[in-house]
Amino acid sequence: MRCIIQRVLNANVVVDKVTVGKIDKGLLVYLGFCSTDSAKEADYIMDRVCKIRMFEDDEGRLNRALDDIGGSALFIPNFTLYADAMTGRRPSFVNAMKFDDAARLFDYSVKKYKSIRGSGAAEGIFGADMRITSTADGPVNILIEYNANNSED
Repeated sequence: MRCIIQRVLNANVVVDKVTVGKIDKGLLVYLGFCSTDSAKEADYIMDRVCKIRMFEDDEGRLNRALDDIGGSALFIPNFTLYADAMTGRRPSFVNAMKFDDAARLFDYSVKKYKSIRGSGAAEGIFGADMRITSTADGPVNILIEYNANNSED
């Protein structure tokens, strides 16, 4: 599982000219799933998203998390995070999770985030053609990826 987290001043997602998700200061989170991902990977990633310190403290250090600043998160499903562009001119998506399974894991991930934070989240619509607008803050962008080396078991 991969996610790109971007610190933003605001972000929104529009589907068919209707705003379906919107946040002020917080995190814009793109989620991608590979064919072997499960709830275990989602639990790990959502814990990191909730607790990652991407916001500056009074000394300018990245020491504050979403809870510390009262921020929100906007989740966008993004299968292209598993694009393989190492050969040829067109990316391959053979490592991306199948649509129905990825939709379920996306929903699970957002619910996990909400349960950890005890608050809501905005989200895009899985499988929809989305228009995402954001104002980056920094910019600060972090890639988090779950692999066997992350295991805390």
